[in-house]
Amino acid sequence: MNRHRRSTWAAILLASTSLATQMPAAAPTQATTVAPRNDAPNPYATEEGWAKMPAGRTWGATSAVDIDPDGRSIWVAERCGANTCWNGTEGKPSPLDIVLKFDPSGNLVKSFGQGMFVFPHGIHVDRDGNVWVTDGQDNYPRRARGAAADAPLPPMPEKLIGHQVYKFSPDGKLLLTLGKAGGNRPNEPADPASFYQPNDITTNAAGDIFVAEGHGSTHARIAKFDRTGKFLKAWGTRGAGPGEMDQPHALAWDSKGHLVVADRSNNRLQIFDQDGKLLEIGYEQFSRLSGIWIDRNDVLYGTDSESGSVSPPHKAWTRGIRIGSLREGPNAKITAFIPDPVQNPPSTSAAEGIAVDRDGVIYGAEVGPRALKRYVRK
Repeated sequence: MNRHRRSTWAAILLASTSLATQMPAAAPTQATTVAPRNDAPNPYATEEGWAKMPAGRTWGATSAVDIDPDGRSIWVAERCGANTCWNGTEGKPSPLDIVLKFDPSGNLVKSFGQGMFVFPHGIHVDRDGNVWVTDGQDNYPRRARGAAADAPLPPMPEKLIGHQVYKFSPDGKLLLTLGKAGGNRPNEPADPASFYQPNDITTNAAGDIFVAEGHGSTHARIAKFDRTGKFLKAWGTRGAGPGEMDQPHALAWDSKGHLVVADRSNNRLQIFDQDGKLLEIGYEQFSRLSGIWIDRNDVLYGTDSESGSVSPPHKAWTRGIRIGSLREGPNAKITAFIPDPVQNPPSTSAAEGIAVDRDGVIYGAEVGPRALKRYVRK
């Protein structure tokens, strides 16, 4: 999910070498304090089935979509025709490639990543066309659903994977890996340079790396690395106060080089400088944000995939994609809204990941419906 790759904010880059570690904290889901914004016009038509999968392959869940530097080709990380790429019954990974590139006509032109992922979650294509993908789960043995708490665990897998961030060349060569395989286990000492449930990844003009981490109920933080993968610092704890986060689910850059965080379970955005100083908080009119995209004019495209059944305090909000300008500040008007066509969905629906190409075409990566949709102006 992008991020303003070719803007002119390099001059404000900041550097830091201090360290910080994640700290768990209690954090109740926060209800949005503004009235639901469900009535903006929808100037877009929905196109389904645009991306052509190989014969015999169907879409799995996907929350990861980004735009190639050519401005029109699309990169997606997809969960192997299901909602995971790990076969727990057989104790082995899916044989399918996970990272997929489609040309502007929807033809599959590149794929890679087989056997490397359990739960691909976030994707970022940097200025050089390199592809970064986060893996938000692991393949540690788990007891079958309903099994006794003291039932024997299945054997360990031959190779431990998960809770890592991978950087690939445009041709699929692995260039860099962040974090240890299997990640920071809950209730065990945490390595600050490793992760547990990394959600999204982005880079700045200098190549510094920013990872949004924390998908469950244990912690939430932003971790910063230099371009070589050296851990520099982290900020944020789990909570609902200023600078605290609850499921920092997506990242994007505004035109000033500020890091915009979709603080999903707090139903808001938070905006930081590149060393973690909180600059602005709010924008609750964009609803419960799973994915965000910001164009060079600071127009934010934000997608809500969880209001209602997943988040009862947000029951009155319709799921879908809301569009508005960050330049208007925290009270920005919602100028367009693409509603989720599913009525009263029982689980995650509408897009989680979102990207917008150079022609203004919107792409939504969907977990519940297991699809990649296009939205074009009518």
